Amino acid sequence: MRKRLRFLLGDEFIEIDRCEPTLTVLDWLRLEKRMTGSKEGCAEGDCGACTVVVGRLDRERLRYEAINACIRFLPTLDGCQLLTVEHLKGADGSLHPVQQAMVDCHGSQCGFCTPGFVMSLFALRLNEAEPDIARIEDALAGNLCRCTGYEPIIAAGHRMDEVAPREADRFFRARDTVAARLAALNDAETLALEGNRGRFYAPANLEALADLVAAHPQATLVAGATDVGLWVTKAMRQLDPVVYLGRVEALRAIVDAGDHLRLGAMASHVDVRDALAALSPQLDELMRRFGGEQVRNAGTIGGNIANGSPIGDLPPALIALDATLVLARHSGTRLERRSIPLESFFIEYRKQDRHPGEFVEAVLVPKLADGMLFHASKVSKRFDEDISAICGAFRLTLADDGRISEARLAYGGMAGIPKRAATAEAALIGRPWNDEAVSAAIAALSQDFKPLDDMRASAHYRLKVAGNLLRRFLIETTQSDTRTRVAGLLAEAAHG
Repeated sequence: MRKRLRFLLGDEFIEIDRCEPTLTVLDWLRLEKRMTGSKEGCAEGDCGACTVVVGRLDRERLRYEAINACIRFLPTLDGCQLLTVEHLKGADGSLHPVQQAMVDCHGSQCGFCTPGFVMSLFALRLNEAEPDIARIEDALAGNLCRCTGYEPIIAAGHRMDEVAPREADRFFRARDTVAARLAALNDAETLALEGNRGRFYAPANLEALADLVAAHPQATLVAGATDVGLWVTKAMRQLDPVVYLGRVEALRAIVDAGDHLRLGAMASHVDVRDALAALSPQLDELMRRFGGEQVRNAGTIGGNIANGSPIGDLPPALIALDATLVLARHSGTRLERRSIPLESFFIEYRKQDRHPGEFVEAVLVPKLADGMLFHASKVSKRFDEDISAICGAFRLTLADDGRISEARLAYGGMAGIPKRAATAEAALIGRPWNDEAVSAAIAALSQDFKPLDDMRASAHYRLKVAGNLLRRFLIETTQSDTRTRVAGLLAEAAHG
């Protein structure tokens, strides 16, 4: 095992031989390095004031990602490059094109949120040439501003390539050099760090991961830390040991297996979105609203499932699609795998069917066959970057005579786990797909769910919306000219 954390801070090589397992990147930057450009606004990955950019190797290519430094643990940066707003200025003190565009467009007032906006735009610039306004808005959805208003900031994003072309950017030109330096840091050894309050392990392959989880069945497994990070910053929990899955490249693989997709547990929401969008454009919209870009870059499909949250956005959609979960663990001298229907993984609130030593390896998602109709809807208080009050996903199979032969209706936010509406499903079977069938299914929902009142929605509201989502499904599949989506209405308005 390697006992030193190694990464690049800008161009500077950093090596640390002792580190707390849950020390956040933000705390290290501000308290240890005195780099105070990145701010703490919310400490939960919501406001974007702490945004930094991480460069990592992805299939031997350098990939830059904006992430929330406030909930990202420092040891997870092993083998990566960390860039902050301090790194953007030129050697002569000149502003970077993103910073200059913010000045030119008057994109900053109090300035507290500005470094985060700059870094989000910086990551966008490195990854994409000439993004349009819609893409700029999407990239900035994870950054909140209280005083300026977003139009000048969006204008700055549109102008940054006018200030200087991307190809001339010194960071863009240095990609090959940085990639080579990171390749030299990435080895096959397990990283094993110790701090005063715990241990951190980062295995580099599946076998080493299985060995560690078997040896430490009580360990906290960390993927993107978009939820686990809050256990530390909000609940002040001490986690020991922490096992990080991010160095296991086999867990990031996305494979098209013909009749289904195989999504590795560490595949990020950004990558999963591209794969799922091919199955249905509604999955593309669902994934676009999955937190801000910083959360989608860090969060993973396996983490979203293993977390077991009843309001996670992905499980209802995957359950409706009849997904299978692949679990793995160490068994003697080999890996032992177990496959179960995803819906059976969730037992009760925060309790899943995961044996000691097991971890989520992959999710198998069937493609839609001929005669199948699919729908996915998310309802939240805030349209972008918000947790669901209710999430519904439905798949119907229609027979040749137009009657429903199979129904899978899955909801999040309606119970202590993501759950199918079995009674409502039964009310649909054998009926034509019409208003009468939907009315029967809606009437049955109260037998399937007794939702709770909480800060996000009342029980009455949840039950009402759950039924209305079924009506939306019917409208979208039988009345193609009727607009039911906010995105569709906005696009229609933009075109007059």
